[in-house]
Amino acid sequence: MFWFDKQNDYTTFMDCREVAKGAFPNGWNPNWCVSPDVVADFRDMPFEDNTFKMVVFDPPHLTSGSEKSVINKKYGLLNKETWKQDIVDGFAECWRVLEVGGVLIFKWNEANIKVKELLRSFPADPLFGDFTGKTGKTTWVTFLKI
Repeated sequence: MFWFDKQNDYTTFMDCREVAKGAFPNGWNPNWCVSPDVVADFRDMPFEDNTFKMVVFDPPHLTSGSEKSVINKKYGLLNKETWKQDIVDGFAECWRVLEVGGVLIFKWNEANIKVKELLRSFPADPLFGDFTGKTGKTTWVTFLKI
């Protein structure tokens, strides 16, 4: 949702789901859709090792709520029992498909889970990052694969 140019030829958008505009009951017609180039799970990407110069890992951030809610339809929902291992596995997959010398950007919102808890579980140390957003709960963290 944060991409300025969703049609950028140099970008491969991947998500595990597709959501069409107007995909909700009761006549609610959202002005957004989820239409990835590749439909796949971030824990098992269909790409060769060392494929990308940059990877942006923006997984779902919430572990609670209904899968039918607007926010969870728009951004996805983590499994309550396996969320931590899922994110760690997803980071490992992002690292695998990233070229040596490439940049991985990890975006996280602390609505349910503190970013520090995840960063300690990753196999690489971040270079830098910053909290953004209206409440300062969204974090952007940058890693360099060396």
